[in-house]
Order: sequence, then structure tokens, then C-alpha cells
Amino acid sequence: MTPTSIPSVHAPAEVGIVHLGLGAFHRAHQAVYLERNLARHAGGPWGIASANLRSNRRLVELMRERGQHYHVAEYADSDTLTLREITAIRETYYAGPDGEDLDALLERMSEPDVRIVTLTVTEKGYHLDPADGRLRLDAAPIRHDIASPARPWTAPGMLVEALARRRAAGTPPFAVLSCDNMPDNGKRVHRAAIELARHRDERLAEWIADAVAFPCSMVDRIVPAMSDDAFQRLSALGIDDPAAVVCEAFSQWVIEDDFPQGRPDWEHDGVQMVADVAPFETMKLRMLNGSHSLLAYLGALAGIETVAEAVERPEFVALLRRYMRDEAAPTLAMPAGIDLEAYADRLIERFANDSLHHRLQQIAMDGSQKLPQRWLAGARKQLDTGGEIGCTALGVAAWIRYTAGNDLAGARHPVDDPMADTFATLHADHRGSEALIAAFLGLDSVFPRDLADDARFSAAVLEAYRTLDEGGVERSLTGLDARTR
Repeated sequence: MTPTSIPSVHAPAEVGIVHLGLGAFHRAHQAVYLERNLARHAGGPWGIASANLRSNRRLVELMRERGQHYHVAEYADSDTLTLREITAIRETYYAGPDGEDLDALLERMSEPDVRIVTLTVTEKGYHLDPADGRLRLDAAPIRHDIASPARPWTAPGMLVEALARRRAAGTPPFAVLSCDNMPDNGKRVHRAAIELARHRDERLAEWIADAVAFPCSMVDRIVPAMSDDAFQRLSALGIDDPAAVVCEAFSQWVIEDDFPQGRPDWEHDGVQMVADVAPFETMKLRMLNGSHSLLAYLGALAGIETVAEAVERPEFVALLRRYMRDEAAPTLAMPAGIDLEAYADRLIERFANDSLHHRLQQIAMDGSQKLPQRWLAGARKQLDTGGEIGCTALGVAAWIRYTAGNDLAGARHPVDDPMADTFATLHADHRGSEALIAAFLGLDSVFPRDLADDARFSAAVLEAYRTLDEGGVERSLTGLDARTR
């Protein structure tokens, strides 16, 4: 393979954006868009300062050792690769539990030149209850931030402290742009910040509510976790970069245009600037992310390792097409010109990209945080209109079975979820399928009460679980047509 290389222009730039969550997705998505912007303007005011919060100090060290430069490898397929050198990230911080770099990060966030703060901290990083969206005051990091607001541990705590400093100094507030896969992500981080601020100063909370913009966004790019194999493939191409990221060639970013202190002219870099991101966000969450979760839990139970391996099997492709056509698409209200059938076809093509080695275990993480927006909100709409929920019920059943910590052949796998201990207790205490399903549906932090109490939903999940547990994944997939709606 001879890759197409796009070197950085190493344009001078001042920091105008602080990003919380220096992970692979940020480096392969937002930073790439800003790299294009800086290259087009030969520099400018929109360089990025990125921080990791309480994890992965080593990545920060690697970025600093490399002068904040790294590579992004974009695979269209196993034979088509574009290599980009990225320099848009100008500073990196580690705001760990020991306070390292925290003061410097908060000082940077307080500077007038910083006009936007973006976030990719995953759903659990906001410490919101998945069922009702309220701030989890029982979470230890939130309790810490309430007790010690000037030394925050959480992303909401850092936003509130930096905004408090700006208010005290008479500095206009930055806009807060969440780039995490959550419905109404801007509204959710807005709620988290205001609820946390109220425990500190009601006037501060009112100022944040009135003065701070929290636009919503939708992000889309498949970015697998880096593996030894990925690094070896890059090394064979002459790229020796421990901070490199591998991703698909496809990328999408849709942002609500609400930035009172200014923003990059992203629309010239491939970003869709819109008045309302909700339709695009919901489409992606239910169709792409919902399909990914179906593959993750059912595929993992069948002993399949990657997304591409799963969609090599016709029965999994049939499952995804049925789910997207009959259960996800009917719940969406899209602007004119959006072809959901074509979108579904494109997703299947993207999932089949075997160059990514996108592991199902990565997608399966934090299911308790993801299920409400990926499946459950759509299931509620389907039940209200008499629509089909068979694929969703099978997905929920597979998730419950997955949380037991082993696949259907008995091979163990980690359950990486904030509620993992709760799941282990439920599996230990409820041996019968009916009792187990009732116990899981009784988790108010995951399942809205009106959905859990719906007899059609609980019966469909129980039937799907029994079929899965007794007959395996293949029988569950072939039996979908006979399953109760």
C-alpha cells in the first residue's frame, strides 16, 4: 500500500479552544477539522489546548515529547489510506486526581482569548443519571466538586470553576460545545453545570443560565482503540508515532450555530452549521450507534471480535437492516432531502471496513449509559404507535446476558460499566430468567419507569432472553420474524 500523505503546514496559531478529553476520537475528529482550518488560514486564533482528566497521563507525556504533533491514518478500505500530520493541538494538560496541571488548565480556560470549550468525556463523564438526565449528587466526584469547587475533578466542575473565574474578572464566557454521543448533549451539559453551580452560588448559576451558550452537536467517525496491530501496520509504512490514531475515512460534524464570542469558519472545512442539530443527532444515535450496540452484545455473545467480522455474516446484516428500517427509521423526523434508506446502506458499507479492526468490546463499554438514548427512547415511540420492537428487545436481552461476564460458550469477558458491580449482584441473586429480567428492568437509572412497566416491552425482552439463553444467537436471529411486536 502507498498511502496519500497530507503533511501539516505547521502554521502559527494562538489557543482559542480548550478541549476536555484528549482521547483518540478528539484527535481523529475535532482536531482534524481545526487542522484544516489553520492550514487554510495559514494560522490564526483557533489552536487547541487539550486536557485529559484523571486518566492517561502517559498520552499527555507522549504528545509533549513529540512537540504536540501526531498522525491520523484514515482508511477508506484495506487498500486506501490517507495519512495526516496534525499540529492543531498546541498544548496538552493532565488534570489528574493529584492536581497536576489543574491550575494551569483552569488559568488557560479563564483567559479571554479562549472563546470555546469542547468536550469528549463520554456519557459517564458528565455524571448524569441516564434515565432522567439529572446530576448524580451521589457520585463521589460530584460530591468532591461540591465540597471543593476550586479544585474540581469532573468536567462539569472544571466548567463551573472556569466560568466563575471569568465572571469575577468581568471576562465574557466561553461557549461550551459537547461532542459526546448523547441526545441534546449541549442541553445536558448545560443542566449539569447549572445544577452544580447552584450548590456553590445561586447567582453564578443564574449567570451561567443567562450568559453561556451550550450549542448541541452531532459527531460521526468510527475511531477504534489503538492496538499493537494498528501500530505495526503504521510502522510498516514508516510511521513510528506512539500518539497516532487510526480511523475510517468518513467524517461528519453537525453543530448548532450559537457562539456569541465567535468561532472558526468551520463551514468551509466540512462542518454543517445548522439551527437545530436534534434530527441529525437522533438519526445517528438510533441508526448508527443503535446498530453498533446490537452488533456489540450479540456479536460478543457469539464469540465474534470485530464489527467487520460480524457484518460478514448475512444474518447480522439482515438484523441491522430490519432494525434500522422497521424500528429506528419510523421514530425519526428528518429534514427534507435526507434519505434514511441510503443512510442505512452507507452504514453497512462503513461497518464492513475490515481495515479498522473495530472491537465489539470497545463498543460494549458503558452500556448502562448508552442504552437509554440508543434504544429505549425509540422503543417508547414504537410502543406508543404500535410499531415493532423485536430487534430492540433482543438487543436489551443480549445486553443483560452480556453483563454476566461471559459469552454463550462460557468464555469470560470484562464488563466495563459504572454499574458493573450492580450487574454482578443481580446475576448472582436471580437465577431464573423471569426474576433476572424483572430485576434489570427495575434499574431506574437505566430504564424509564413507564417503559419498564409496559407489559409488551417486558414480555418481549423476556422472550428474547429465553430464546438467546436456550437457543443461542443464531436461533435468536432466525426467530425474529416470529417474535411478538
